[in-house]
Amino acid sequence: EIAAGHFREDLFYRISVFQIKLPPLRERKEDVQLLAAYFVPFFGLKINKGNMTIAKDAMQAIINHSWPGNVRELKNVLERSVILAEGNELKLTDLPFDIQHADTEKHSKTLSAFSLAAVEKLHILKIINHTKGNKAEAARLMEIGIATLYRKIEEYGILL
Repeated sequence: EIAAGHFREDLFYRISVFQIKLPPLRERKEDVQLLAAYFVPFFGLKINKGNMTIAKDAMQAIINHSWPGNVRELKNVLERSVILAEGNELKLTDLPFDIQHADTEKHSKTLSAFSLAAVEKLHILKIINHTKGNKAEAARLMEIGIATLYRKIEEYGILL
């Protein structure tokens, strides 16, 4: 960062009396689970929801996320999710969209959680799931042609 000019060299040496090299959270999946198991009950008690637990599918999604913002991002996401959660268990649906659907998005273009494409992809997945894979019925419910549905399935990389 100093060589790239993002951080002043004199300031770095002033504050770096003792350095600790710590790999990013994405390389320490076991730590993600431990931190989540700590933060969720902590925030549950903090906002008077009691001792909250984490559903298995939610924990798996938390572990699988890359956490580019490291522990700060993990902590903020879990606090937000606990606040929005109903009941004493953090469910997969309480997590942000991109964390809930990380597995399906790996097979498609990277989508912003707020983009129309991301919302449309999720809607298509829900309708196809609702129709138990019947694409003709799914197209009818969405009021689009079957060819359009097939094009969108391919465009979003939806695996059926």
